[in-house]
Amino acid sequence: MRWTIQPNPEPQKVIELADALSTDTFIAQLLIQRGINTFEEARQFFRPNLSDLHNPYLMKDMDKAVERIEKAIANHENILVFGDYDVDGTTAVSLVASYLRTFYPNIATYIPDRYDEGYGISFKGIDFADDNGFSLIIALDCGIKSIDHVAYAKTKKIDFIICDHHRPGAILPEAVAVLDPKRDDCNYPYEELCGCGIGFKLIQALGEKRQQTIEDVYPYLDLVATAIAADIVPMTGENRILAHFGLQVINTDPRPGIKALIQQVKKKNLDITDVVFIIAPRINAAGRIKHGNEAVALLSEFDFEQAQLFASEIEQYNAERKGLDQQITIEALAQIEENQEQQRFTTVVFREDWHKGVIGIVASRLIETHYRPTLVFTKSGENFAASARSVKGFDIYNALEACAEHLEQFGGHKYAAGMTLKPENYQKFKNAFEKVVQETIPPELLHPEIEVDAEIDFDAITPKLTRILKQFEPFGPQNRTPVFLTKNVYDTGYAKLMGQKEEHLRLFLKQNNAEGIAAIGFGLGNKMGLTTNKKKFQAVYCIDENDWNGATSLQLRLKDMQ
Repeated sequence: MRWTIQPNPEPQKVIELADALSTDTFIAQLLIQRGINTFEEARQFFRPNLSDLHNPYLMKDMDKAVERIEKAIANHENILVFGDYDVDGTTAVSLVASYLRTFYPNIATYIPDRYDEGYGISFKGIDFADDNGFSLIIALDCGIKSIDHVAYAKTKKIDFIICDHHRPGAILPEAVAVLDPKRDDCNYPYEELCGCGIGFKLIQALGEKRQQTIEDVYPYLDLVATAIAADIVPMTGENRILAHFGLQVINTDPRPGIKALIQQVKKKNLDITDVVFIIAPRINAAGRIKHGNEAVALLSEFDFEQAQLFASEIEQYNAERKGLDQQITIEALAQIEENQEQQRFTTVVFREDWHKGVIGIVASRLIETHYRPTLVFTKSGENFAASARSVKGFDIYNALEACAEHLEQFGGHKYAAGMTLKPENYQKFKNAFEKVVQETIPPELLHPEIEVDAEIDFDAITPKLTRILKQFEPFGPQNRTPVFLTKNVYDTGYAKLMGQKEEHLRLFLKQNNAEGIAAIGFGLGNKMGLTTNKKKFQAVYCIDENDWNGATSLQLRLKDMQ
């Protein structure tokens, strides 16, 4: 692990912000490190307000999208809401379809089959629309590169509205409207919305046409918050507002499908981390193991008893998913050990019978042990398909673009992508990918980094500090949980190993004369030797709360020890 301590901001800036907010310089420093430099920026950060959401009509083509939907309604056309099979796609489809159904009945949904059709808009989906009399398709979380598909739909007199957040190519599809804030010619003030977030802006715009207010679309924010958490988009700007209020909906009055999922795990007061690790994997499991339609059915169901049945089935898919990804991870790790000399800068593994639905999870697991840009391939029809995951700071999408001559198709983000290629191009691509990464990755990015916000002593950890840090939530990219470094700490003699494989560490730490603090280090069981005989060491950690038997106490969540 590399420990990188964030540089201290300019002292004068810190003093000015602290004065403006009537807070101490330590809090001001943490805010400036997050790009918050003024009173107004701090107000929006600490007091998210729905009135701070941008006008949806600032998004390029929004007027065209709304006009085409209104025309479809006026002409009694059938509208097909189409989306990807992951959390972002299925929540987006549920959101737009359920909103439209509140005032128009001719709405159906379509999620492509992960195995038969693959990612994004499919020719099979367009044929389904044609065979069933749909003249308008609203595509969510996909479509920005579907030039041939949209052209094919045109020959069948089917119009497209594309709502995507992925990077466009040089040419845009010839759709009626292309909503994507990453378009070069789109001046929308915030670029980092997820696919479901774009869907929300669409219903917000449609609502304005119907004299609805933001309060009318507020109940849909449980879906938006779930997508923001699952898609790992920056927790800044509009995403922070949408996630903040979406969590309120999740914890007070969620839709029956989400309520049924929460009931399965018996958890109260979910935060964004709970959404990432509890709700999102279950929604994803439907598309990984069975079909994304199952997730849409759950999220669109308004009868709670029926939603409970759907949630129970999805719980079984999630259990099956866990077993599969554990087994495939073991097999992939064995393969890496065999081929270590061939891949020094990347991890690329393949086995034709690996389950396509879990290879993305496996890629993430491999990075935990072999910290390299990682691709996990399996057979998909006549082709090989892969999920890609990257290490912090390295743009894997750009690396794939540099190897595009060997690929049939690819798409995604800086840190996660998917692709297909012909089997005969696998080795050529593998060699090219290794070469591109070797030539472009800075050596330090091959070692995991812990970014430390500040060095503090234990006596600075007060209830007041903990209360203020709670207000930094929801956490996520570009607003991560504050990480602190404390030196000269020691265990008071209570250190013990935990977990089935004794992989976790529980401690009770002291420093100087400060009061002792409980600490937990997940995956740090191998550091037990540092804690014996009251030896002093340094620790990096987040300040956390431990809920146990109805009582809440302060604890440190250790990230590393030296």
